[in-house]
Amino acid sequence: MNETVVTLKKGEGRNLKAGGLWIYDNEIDTIKGSFQNGAIVLVHDFDGFVMGRGFINQNSKIRIRMMTRNPNQQVDDKLLKKRVRMAWEYRKDTVDTSSCRLIFGEADFLPGIVVDKYEDVLVVQSLALGMEPFKETIAALLKDVLLEDGIKIRGVYERSDARERDKEGIRRIKGFIGNAFDTNVEIVENGVRYMVDVENGQKTGFFLDQKYNRLAIQKLCRGKRVLDCFTHMGTFALNAGIAGAKEVTGLDISEFAIQQATDNAKRNGLQDTVRFQCANVLDELPRLAAMGEQYDVVILDPPAFTKSREATKNAIKGYREINRKGLQLVKDGGYLATCSCSHFMTQDLFAKTIREAAKSVHKRLRQVEFRTQAPDHPILWAADESYYLKFYIFQVVSAY
Repeated sequence: MNETVVTLKKGEGRNLKAGGLWIYDNEIDTIKGSFQNGAIVLVHDFDGFVMGRGFINQNSKIRIRMMTRNPNQQVDDKLLKKRVRMAWEYRKDTVDTSSCRLIFGEADFLPGIVVDKYEDVLVVQSLALGMEPFKETIAALLKDVLLEDGIKIRGVYERSDARERDKEGIRRIKGFIGNAFDTNVEIVENGVRYMVDVENGQKTGFFLDQKYNRLAIQKLCRGKRVLDCFTHMGTFALNAGIAGAKEVTGLDISEFAIQQATDNAKRNGLQDTVRFQCANVLDELPRLAAMGEQYDVVILDPPAFTKSREATKNAIKGYREINRKGLQLVKDGGYLATCSCSHFMTQDLFAKTIREAAKSVHKRLRQVEFRTQAPDHPILWAADESYYLKFYIFQVVSAY
């Protein structure tokens, strides 16, 4: 059978040649051969040099996602098992694997798919049309590879209900892959117990990427008064509490999240020191400042203010404002932990925005540390989309 051949324009494919996995629609010169969206195609450079194979989707601006640079390599179960095994071996080397991200899309050379492990449950999220035929195979291969290390997976749940699927021209779906099971899973991270609802929680049920950033704030919180903004399931607040904080307040606009966080506080015996309040953070912070409240540690973990390059300008204003309001509540010599989970908010841009916020409220910042996402969300150089989380800890002092 003749293979569909996609040829790039002269001078295009720079990201691909640097090590990335994406080819955009405007980089393609010709497509020769018939195909269906999602099919594997052969990619040539403008001069006929074979660059590898990937899956194509004409519904998406990301027209091709590369699966292999080896023109002789077929995209089959053997290749998938090699990638899955490599991903698991990497996690064993780098993170606590009781609950972790097993597959991180492009960064694990399996573009468009995410798989998270919560104790003995896997959650699969397929975000690209070309990965649809492979998602159940990848889940089955993961179960086999984990079993080799004595880890028996009791169930797999699919959370392919993200908006990214709209751009791929595929409907959002969620449900069991295989037999049904209890979708509430208790996990332990950094010594903190959580109940994760993989069916109804955000994303795949829990934000694993902040695991070691949450651990990093523990050492600052013993005996301290802590404010955790955008607390979601209470993760940073509970890390502060288990580290021995004197008093912790967590704020979130979602009543469902606040109930989850409150339940998690009880689960850890922290209900007397860690309390949660349903509030709009942007409104609550000025109210607290007007009351003269001051905290030893303020944590800002907002949702992404931008998911597109075009919206970055407004996002800068949002990050500047939230950091300005947060800084006003940190007592002299206290600490601010602040982060951005937007890929488009680059490290330099985020640092500049924080600097402007500090200047506007006459605060000086001493950087304690800078961190990114946990290693189970590896950053693949040249695949810029894999780097999204920026996390700073500062000591805040008055502008002398």
